[in-house]
Amino acid sequence: MEETAPLGPVPQGPFLNQMLKLETALGPWALLAALLAVEGAEGRERTVRWGPRTLDCDLVLYGLERVNLPDLKVPHPEIARRDFWQRELRELGLAWDGR
Repeated sequence: MEETAPLGPVPQGPFLNQMLKLETALGPWALLAALLAVEGAEGRERTVRWGPRTLDCDLVLYGLERVNLPDLKVPHPEIARRDFWQRELRELGLAWDGR
């Protein structure tokens, strides 16, 4: 787990970040839906983009798959700008090569 400064234009306190590696039978879209359901169950309301939130679950990578849909892009389009994601990916043995 790592504490990081918030990204984006909305003033707010630091975040606690944790990346998980998991195996799933869910496809990328179903996995994203499950992550959004976890957020909702924990009271997440999407009101202000980049604003304060109780929980934020991102699908960063999905094996070697690429997804480019309006509501789902994998690898996550912000991966290159989030140093903490890159550090955590390395810790999990999932170094991202930028492609």
